[in-house]
Amino acid sequence: MTPQTGEDPFLQQCVDLAAANVEGGGGPFGALVVAGGLVIATGVNRVTLDLDPTAHAEVTAIRAACIAMGTFSLAGCTLYSSCEPCPMCLASALWSRVDAIVYAADRDDAATAGFDDRAFYELFEDTPRAQWTVPVTQAALQGRVAPFQAWSAKTDRIDY
Repeated sequence: MTPQTGEDPFLQQCVDLAAANVEGGGGPFGALVVAGGLVIATGVNRVTLDLDPTAHAEVTAIRAACIAMGTFSLAGCTLYSSCEPCPMCLASALWSRVDAIVYAADRDDAATAGFDDRAFYELFEDTPRAQWTVPVTQAALQGRVAPFQAWSAKTDRIDY
């Protein structure tokens, strides 16, 4: 993928957030959710501060933006990140329905600092599930689809 060229103030703000977060004891990642040229929410990596492996900058920004906007859909928004989103953050962004994702550093840049998400990308892209080091298996269970049947029958559900 060829990076976009030119300075982007939103990306620069992400990088500045990430650098400041390091000074505050957090990880070197920052993110913004932007709509209509306005920053809706910011997020920084709080994994070690909160003892939460899901508290990546993109996820914290998505959570804050959804609260600020009063919705679970960020359609119409762009997610900016100081670094290429890991597979978890990428999936979170896709589930949030952002219109676009723009990042500065890439997975190789992160790996040089000890944040090697390449292993996860390679696992998902190249390794059959049966060969994963962490087993992921389906267990037979009577009534396993009952929650989905209840959801499908619910007339007042909010689809997402």
